[in-house]
Amino acid sequence: MGLLSSVLRPRLEATAHCDLPCGVYDPAQARIEAESVKAIQEKYQSNEDPAFRTRAIQIKEERADLVKHHLWVLWTDYFKPPHFEKYPQLHELFNKATKAAGGGADGAKSSMDPQTGQQVLDHIAEISDIFWETKKG
Repeated sequence: MGLLSSVLRPRLEATAHCDLPCGVYDPAQARIEAESVKAIQEKYQSNEDPAFRTRAIQIKEERADLVKHHLWVLWTDYFKPPHFEKYPQLHELFNKATKAAGGGADGAKSSMDPQTGQQVLDHIAEISDIFWETKKG
């Protein structure tokens, strides 16, 4: 079995945001998840049911993780050195956006304040503007 598994073992490993490096990137994926985070935070504020609130926290945390995932894919797979040269604020912007989505003290993942969800959306809007500028040229 050792010989067969060594012959069949892949010789090249590739990673991408999906199972096939398709080259399709869009900040809309992060924005949609961030909109979900903010909407859940708002619904949480207007609902006193403990079961609902527990479920809302769980779902919001999952969505916040997805925001970070989609941002990281853009940051690490789409944007290249020429983009970072042209837009030197891009690294800091991604850092702020992922921290705003995360579980730190001011992050949307650990907060039920819709203002934290809005901060994530604001950062994603800035990233989106730059993303679409890079698509023009």
